[in-house]
Amino acid sequence: MSSFNSIQSIIRDVQFGISVTVVEPCNLYECKIGDDSFIGPFVEIQKDVVIGDRCKIQSHSFICSLVTIGNDCFIGHGVMFVNDKFTSGAPAGGKAAQWKPTTIADHVSIGSNATILPVQICSHVVIGAGAIVTKDITEPGVYAGNPAVLLRKI
Repeated sequence: MSSFNSIQSIIRDVQFGISVTVVEPCNLYECKIGDDSFIGPFVEIQKDVVIGDRCKIQSHSFICSLVTIGNDCFIGHGVMFVNDKFTSGAPAGGKAAQWKPTTIADHVSIGSNATILPVQICSHVVIGAGAIVTKDITEPGVYAGNPAVLLRKI
């Protein structure tokens, strides 16, 4: 005999701006989503996340706690944000004091399947698909690779 636990997708305690579109199923909880933003299906946005105005978060993306995304940003399909740098050699688990924040400024586009570690990214940046951002980005431009490097200024 088999057994299973079923957990439904949830949208709870979200502060929505005006004209936000959410395509379910998705998990959104204890976060803030700005005006005219779009959240695609199979997205998880955790507590203490702030999404700015006019942002598009495409399907299958994961935005963990302590991420702030500015205005007019695009987050491609399957983008993963990480807030645990495994500084103790193991996952921090529920130890939120060990998690680190990520700040994405305005007009940033992040390509599909990119991974964003706890960093700060300035305005007017394009992150290529599949890139892994391991360090702060302080200069506008196009970045790609593992680790992500500046390909050209914009």
